[in-house]
Amino acid sequence: MVPLLPDDAGWNFSAGPAMLPRPVLAQIGEELPDYAGSGQSVLELPFSGAHYRDIAARAEQALRALLSIPTDYAVLFLQGGASAQFALLPLNLLGEHEVADYVETGYWSAKCIAEARRYCRLNVAASSADMGFDRVPEPGAWKVSPGAAYLHITSNETANGVEYPWTPVRMLTPLVADMSSSFLTRPVDLGDYGAIYASAQKNIGAAGLTVVIVHRALFERERPLTPAVFSYRRQAEADSRLNTPPTFAVYVAGLVFGWIAAQGGLEAMEEASRDKSERVYRTIDGSEGFYRCAVLPSFRSRVNVCFRLHEEALTPVFLAQAREAGLFSLQGHGKVGGLRASLYNAMPMAGAEALAGFMCDFAQRHG
Repeated sequence: MVPLLPDDAGWNFSAGPAMLPRPVLAQIGEELPDYAGSGQSVLELPFSGAHYRDIAARAEQALRALLSIPTDYAVLFLQGGASAQFALLPLNLLGEHEVADYVETGYWSAKCIAEARRYCRLNVAASSADMGFDRVPEPGAWKVSPGAAYLHITSNETANGVEYPWTPVRMLTPLVADMSSSFLTRPVDLGDYGAIYASAQKNIGAAGLTVVIVHRALFERERPLTPAVFSYRRQAEADSRLNTPPTFAVYVAGLVFGWIAAQGGLEAMEEASRDKSERVYRTIDGSEGFYRCAVLPSFRSRVNVCFRLHEEALTPVFLAQAREAGLFSLQGHGKVGGLRASLYNAMPMAGAEALAGFMCDFAQRHG
């Protein structure tokens, strides 16, 4: 058995790949050399064999139970990261429609818009760019297109620390959401969405897997030139095995789904997520300006706390001293800068407390 790290070994605040639950790491260590007495490592299992088919089936079943996913939604285990879906969404969901609507709320939705424009006529229904991405635009100001194929949102902006506090329903078009960083951190009503997708390396597990959950009625919209391995319909028909899937990442995801259920499910994840982020935000807001968060309070992310120091020159000092204190990967996104603490499901409250304590001490020493 692989020994677990002691609680004081340090905390990984990376936006991804993020830390995994320690019980999951322990189980991986036990099963990696010989999976279920097969004489094969889980890394070696043929994707067409019974062992892997069972792994994938149990992972899907566990995910369906967590999210109460109806049978008229397909669950796909795909490769390419969330960024691949930026192009695959119009290829699979545009159909005969002429336009798709997108809402811009930060770095990742802007990147999605730039890529999707290569494959469809795109309407930016709303943007908070002129407000410095400090909020989600009020839905009453959205300019949606009549007859749009779908409306795309990024439910949580990992780089900017902005999160939707509500679900934009009743837009008269299928709602599609990139949930990569907020996936499985709270309950979701699948009936509000035509499709959601999330890359694995934040709350699901190891990098290499993207989960796509899509209503089967949308399969008929697939464009004829969509490559077979990127076809939602064909991958659903093949149980996500039209080509070699990311087998190890699916295996890890199944373990994480089981861990979430054992902790109390998505309701427990939502409560913990709120408590962890509030602890860090209280430290920021109570620092008398030493730390600053540009996002309006009602739109602050529960999972990616983005902030800056009152003197930017102190940022490398903060990062160096944080590493010495066992607090890792607190640098902000490379295109945004500043600092960022990612508080995904596997991060316990003790990690948030350790960060808040360090921040208070740092402010006292440098304020």
